[in-house]
Amino acid sequence: MAWADFRHRLPLRVRWAEVDMQGVVFNGHYLTYCDVCVTEYWRAIGLRYPEDVVRHGADIFLRKATVEYHAPAVYDDELQVCGRTARLGRSSLRFIVEMYRRGAHEAPLIEAELIHVNADPASKQSVSWPQSMRELIVAYEPLAPEEAHHGKR
Repeated sequence: MAWADFRHRLPLRVRWAEVDMQGVVFNGHYLTYCDVCVTEYWRAIGLRYPEDVVRHGADIFLRKATVEYHAPAVYDDELQVCGRTARLGRSSLRFIVEMYRRGAHEAPLIEAELIHVNADPASKQSVSWPQSMRELIVAYEPLAPEEAHHGKR
């Protein structure tokens, strides 16, 4: 990915409570930053999580998260946390997050991949994304998400 591929960009300042003794963001906080990015993404496309998502007959569970660290964020850095839906399967969604220092968009500090699965709110079993949600995601993204072939997650 590249900075220009992301419509969704969220400013975030690294706080003292998020760094270790060396002043570097503790690794687990990057996943918190990713979670904030995803929550704000839903809001940006017109859905409040969880209220509006559940009204669509959906609930979203994180299935897998991977983070690749390239350079550390440090105390008081101003970050741009960027996210996009890269793949939209029948019931899964591959969400990419990249974090940059404000004004330094050549190379991300981290790259994360989050795999979410849509499930029925009551049974917790995977179900297809509601068409209305698919349409909101596709309309928001400047690069169309890859779509899985019918029958695949």
